[in-house]
Amino acid sequence: MDSFGRVATDLRVSLTDRCNLRCTYCMPAEGLEWMPRADMLTDGELNRLIRVAVCDLGVTNLRFTGGEPTLRKGIEGIIAAAAALTPRPRISMTTNAIGLSRRAAALKAAGLDRINVSLDTLRPDRFTELTRRDRLADVLDGLAAARTAGLDPVKVNTVLLRGVNDDEAVPLLRFCVANGYHLRFIEQMPLDAQHGWSRAEMVTAEQILTALRTGFELTPRPGARGAAPAERWLVDGGPADVGVIASVTRPFCGDCDRTRLTADGQLRSCLFSQTETDLREPLRAGASDAEIAGLWRGTMWAKLAGHAINEAGFAQPARPMSAIGG
Repeated sequence: MDSFGRVATDLRVSLTDRCNLRCTYCMPAEGLEWMPRADMLTDGELNRLIRVAVCDLGVTNLRFTGGEPTLRKGIEGIIAAAAALTPRPRISMTTNAIGLSRRAAALKAAGLDRINVSLDTLRPDRFTELTRRDRLADVLDGLAAARTAGLDPVKVNTVLLRGVNDDEAVPLLRFCVANGYHLRFIEQMPLDAQHGWSRAEMVTAEQILTALRTGFELTPRPGARGAAPAERWLVDGGPADVGVIASVTRPFCGDCDRTRLTADGQLRSCLFSQTETDLREPLRAGASDAEIAGLWRGTMWAKLAGHAINEAGFAQPARPMSAIGG
């Protein structure tokens, strides 16, 4: 629990900062300087921290992220260890789906429950321009394999960029509805390695909804939103829906239930934190589970009220999104 009464039941675990795409809004074409492998948590260290989170601190939802999490060797074993915990957490993963067609069944068998796939365009030329890789067919195959493997739901995460892909809101939703995927649009956030984010260039939630309404009738989905980041609307009366995660223009910090653990063992109470708590070195120095849990509780108790994106003096975190985890 933090000092504002929020309870952190959702843990995002970054497995690596490495990625096999070079998305223009995330990193430069040449990539980034990856963290040394010796700095990264071993599988055993990662499994232990996850066990402390679930068994001692009440985490009920785990999401594995990156970079690209499928680049982590042994990911199936990490998922299986988490799935064997009591109480068993719900386990998800965010991926670019490159290579997912070959691994979806094994990930499901290991204990993965659901998956989010990042996909910003359905046009091969535009995909190559955005990601600097010609891999759209692989992503679409990965999505289909995830559905066949029984991962449910299969969600698609899309960032619209002004003048780049902001004309694809309707085609993307039509594609997802037709294939049984759950589409979530995400406002572009100031987390790029280049620090080139511009509020004026961001496609806002309201603009996304306006574009969608040119092709669909949207009505608010009944029920409480809770701590879910997406506001959801029924598409043409349902049952399909679409979500918009408006982290910038409609912050939901007051209901946040998330914590982030980086691949090198740093604990972050917020995606935009300027500070981190090192769990790796105490772990390697022989700290007990109780001591680790105490550091974790202290970090969360000090969590700020919000990310302050809309306040004067806001500064991007030193780490880019690829090193923090989604």
